[in-house]
Amino acid sequence: MFQSYRRLFAAPGALAFTVAALPARLAISMFGVSVVVMVATLRDSYALAGSVSAAGLAAIAVTGPWIGRLVDRHGQARVTVPATIVSAVAAGVLAFCAGADVPAWTLFAAYAASSTSPNIGAMARARWAVLFPGRPELRHSANALEQSLDELCFMAGPVLAALLCTTVAPQAGLIVAIALMVAGSLAFAAQRRTQPPVHAEATREPGRSPLRIRGVLEITLTFLATGAVFGSMEVVTVAYTESLGHPAAAGIILGLLAGGSAVAGLLFGTLRLPGSTPVHFLICVAAMAVLMQPVLLATDVWVLGTLLFIAGLATAPTMITSMTLVHELVPQSRLTEGMTLTTTGLLIGISAGASIGGWVVEVAGAHTGYATPAIASGLALLVALAGFGPAAFNRRRQAT
Repeated sequence: MFQSYRRLFAAPGALAFTVAALPARLAISMFGVSVVVMVATLRDSYALAGSVSAAGLAAIAVTGPWIGRLVDRHGQARVTVPATIVSAVAAGVLAFCAGADVPAWTLFAAYAASSTSPNIGAMARARWAVLFPGRPELRHSANALEQSLDELCFMAGPVLAALLCTTVAPQAGLIVAIALMVAGSLAFAAQRRTQPPVHAEATREPGRSPLRIRGVLEITLTFLATGAVFGSMEVVTVAYTESLGHPAAAGIILGLLAGGSAVAGLLFGTLRLPGSTPVHFLICVAAMAVLMQPVLLATDVWVLGTLLFIAGLATAPTMITSMTLVHELVPQSRLTEGMTLTTTGLLIGISAGASIGGWVVEVAGAHTGYATPAIASGLALLVALAGFGPAAFNRRRQAT
């Protein structure tokens, strides 16, 4: 298995930008849990915590594609440095406002203002595409590596965030996340050797959106439903573990979900599967929908952790095949924006899922809240079938 990934790091500069990005990846995984636990603890409301988290992610969904377009037009380093500074200052204001006697709207405003944080994952994937042009097998392994690194960070990040927020101070998780984001983003931007070149096409047609490319919109909408799985899972798990008297276990439980995904992602990256990428995508989304349903049967934190680890086995392959699809559909000059757009769908879904999950917990209880990710995973499968299923394939064949 390791031979597949060893070939990736033989490329000059690949190891340097991968390691440099790790602190920023970890910070991204800490932000959500840190904000939810911080607001819920200091303001005594899971509904408010979910809404604040949703508002921040919605703002990222709006600014993310714009930041991605700027990266394609001006280069990664020129955009990453100022965007990171603005995001860090705004996140610091959020940490202050959460514990101060200020109106709740300040939390929404501060979190929204922090949305300029650049998408390190999309920029790293764009670098792999430049390093291995015309090498689909290596780009598949690179996408798998990127997703597995994301999942490993999401395994460690929530645990660290929950521990800091519950044992040090409610704002501690967010403060540490800010420091990691700044360090990682600036270190990544400093790796100019592997930075993708600015393409003339991105400058000549600045208003053309990758959403106009057939297939990109379908992936984005599928990601919207998938994001609802992740967003609701985060809020519901924090509430459920607290209802059982184990609030610090939330990070561990969410880490198991990411751990299962990381293991599956690393193995998936070594496979050379027959068939087309759209077929792989459909199979992975279907597996995610099926494996998410047993979560409703969880009776304690140990059963929940086991079921979420199993459910996570399908999430990384789904993300990997989706990014492979984006690479096949979007031209190199728009790749960062294209990947950011699909991620935007994910973030909008996370935003909606966090809000809906918090509302369900308030109305029907923490355990019932797990119906939200179960239903959302089924919706993701329906959308994927509508976009890439047999009926959609026949329509495209007739159109050509």
